Amino acid sequence: MENQKSQTQQLILNYGLILGFLSIIFSVIRYAMGKHLEQDWTVSVFSFITMFAIIGYGIYLFKQTNEGFLTIGEGLKIGVGIALVGGILSVIYTLIFVTYIEPDFANQLLILQQEQILERYPDFTDEQLEAAANMTKKFTTSGAMAAFAIMGSLFFGLIVSLIASLFLKKSKENPYNN
Repeated sequence: MENQKSQTQQLILNYGLILGFLSIIFSVIRYAMGKHLEQDWTVSVFSFITMFAIIGYGIYLFKQTNEGFLTIGEGLKIGVGIALVGGILSVIYTLIFVTYIEPDFANQLLILQQEQILERYPDFTDEQLEAAANMTKKFTTSGAMAAFAIMGSLFFGLIVSLIASLFLKKSKENPYNN
């Protein structure tokens, strides 16, 4: 039992680190290309597919080392654990990024948001624009960005883990239940 717990923790750590490092590499590439401010749907899709592949594979490996058996609870534990480790690593990178690499990142986001608002709503008053800017400032602090990143990672990790666990589950009580 203790050996299985150690193997599970190692699996979570290894695949969480892989997920985190891939996320960092992707962020560095986007920054190098000057696309770090753009909010493109393809980025979200790529990130979700990467997360799904890594978490799904981690859950699959656990099933293989557990004599081919997997409960939904075990799959959720492993998947959310992988997402948490990956999320923490991504948050560490993000904090380094906004503190040392691109300390003006929050202001760049603010300017971009104001430009987008004025494009969509040319009748926005200065007061409305200022209110939107104040709201953006609240959500672009290091702490807020870290909190949202961890919550997002856990949320999507939970969804991915649930889907993967439902497909891979096989209980010892009924070994024919796939």
